[in-house]
Amino acid sequence: MTPNPAIIESVEQLGYRVTVGDVAAKAGLDVNLAQQGLLVLASDSGANLQVAESGDIAYVFPKNFQAILRNKYLRLRLQEWWDKIWNVLFYLIRISFGILLLLSIVLIFLAIFIIIIALNSSNDNDSGGGGGGGSRHSGGRGGFAFFPRLWFGSDLFWIFNPSYGYSDYSRRQKRSPSSSSEKSELNFLEAIFSFLFGDGNPNIDLEERRWQAIGRLIRNNRGAVIAQQITPYLDEIDAIALEEESYMLPILSRFNGYPEVSPQGEIVYYFPELQVTAGKQEATSELTKILPEHPYRFSAAGSGQIMGAIALGSVNIIGALTLWSLMRGDIAAQIGGLVAFVASIYWLLLGYGIAFFAIPLIRYFWIQQKNAKIQQRNNQRIQRAEKLENPDTLIQQKLDYTRQFAREQIIGTEELSYSTETDLIDQELENIEKGDREWQKRLES
Repeated sequence: MTPNPAIIESVEQLGYRVTVGDVAAKAGLDVNLAQQGLLVLASDSGANLQVAESGDIAYVFPKNFQAILRNKYLRLRLQEWWDKIWNVLFYLIRISFGILLLLSIVLIFLAIFIIIIALNSSNDNDSGGGGGGGSRHSGGRGGFAFFPRLWFGSDLFWIFNPSYGYSDYSRRQKRSPSSSSEKSELNFLEAIFSFLFGDGNPNIDLEERRWQAIGRLIRNNRGAVIAQQITPYLDEIDAIALEEESYMLPILSRFNGYPEVSPQGEIVYYFPELQVTAGKQEATSELTKILPEHPYRFSAAGSGQIMGAIALGSVNIIGALTLWSLMRGDIAAQIGGLVAFVASIYWLLLGYGIAFFAIPLIRYFWIQQKNAKIQQRNNQRIQRAEKLENPDTLIQQKLDYTRQFAREQIIGTEELSYSTETDLIDQELENIEKGDREWQKRLES
């Protein structure tokens, strides 16, 4: 069984000495899953177990346990290699849309240029090669000579510079503020992908953050909470669930909690396994008042990059429509070569140009709807959190009652009855000597 990555990360962040409750609260995992995962991880990495006199267990991992796991599990090594390969592949996918746009523009205007040259040559031949015809040919050629200079000048492929977009961020910060109101760490090709498809779901880790926040909340309250303290971290709750507190059932199941009824008939919840810790952890104090959902951004590209993408998309469509007006009749078949190839994929080029604007436009309205719902849920969470800041009499009574169950048990190294770090016989001898010293002190007193 391959170790759980969330448990591995939690062990590192908690200082390599943890309890089941520490890991469950830190990673937001089911207590039973955390216990099983810790046993697997301890077995595979050669960790030691420290058993307190109360029977609680602390797991002590070597600081190089990740290297031990990599050497043992081929799957972990393959996963690391695949992550590196996928980063390169996904980068190539992202920049491919910008490259396709540039190729589309180049092909379209090359075909336009060739057709215009062919038409001018045909007009010159029809005029009989007279002086006037020669002048017209020269004038026509001069009139369209701007195409090669515009599209094949030294500045066209500046975005293919490997260093573009990867220079130091502080160097970009030194640019003149008047150049752009927004700064972007994306290069131009990545900005085109961001303009088209955005930058992914900003709340893809929402469930993971939710359980981590609830675990920290329970730990910060020493293992005892009321239902109203949990609500700022949940989504929409209907009136029936809010009254019956049925939304607490998944939390009780996940963290092995128990309900307790107060003399006034109110319910509080305590979680014994989250009350046991291997030591004070500073990370448990980091807790937001609500679980915020992040709004979607239209694009992480800067305003200048977005304007550049719109300009290129416009050039692509205008060029495609111009090419269509020039390809009347069978001129593409007569010229052949590149013009015939562009004519064969013309609808693909035009469709790409239309989709280049249609996709962001549809996505813009979709984002507005999503963000409105996200803001509504965030407002509901804020309202629930504000009730806790100014609790009424009922909530205050429940909070007072939780203090009877709130406690924190720290497994210190002085309170161990057994540890796999030393031999069992040595520990028994040490316990006997410890008992003899205590008995001697009693006799002397």
